[in-house]
Amino acid sequence: MIIDQISRLQSYSALHPRFTEAMNFILSTDLEKLEIGETKVSGENIRAIIMEGDQDPDALLNDGFECHNAHIDIQVCIYGTERVGWKSRHECIHPKDNYDAERDVLFMEDAPALFFELKEGMFGIYFPTDVHAPMIGVGHIRKLVMKVRI
Repeated sequence: MIIDQISRLQSYSALHPRFTEAMNFILSTDLEKLEIGETKVSGENIRAIIMEGDQDPDALLNDGFECHNAHIDIQVCIYGTERVGWKSRHECIHPKDNYDAERDVLFMEDAPALFFELKEGMFGIYFPTDVHAPMIGVGHIRKLVMKVRI
């Protein structure tokens, strides 16, 4: 997992062959004006999803702790403050159900090992080894989730 300021986003572009294109999209797009929903940046390889709404402090009870096998998430807080839970996938031992290959998601019953906040202008990169629980705070946020195929 990586947490940093959006001004430093491109310093991580060498970590994956598709990161440069995904990061260029993030930095060259007015994310506040992008419509809610999904935009295909590079077919199924890079997708941008704009979400806006109220966070759910009970999200962990409602399938909120997840990881992915086929994608890396780059999540950008456009405005608001997002509370996120995290735990290493290697330490999680209680899957909630079977892996859903169509949605590329596995939900866990384990509890996060730590919590942090993404504030406006910050991002998190979640690799398949990062089980994360986004939007578990309070307050209204707008965020971007970039789905980057491995």
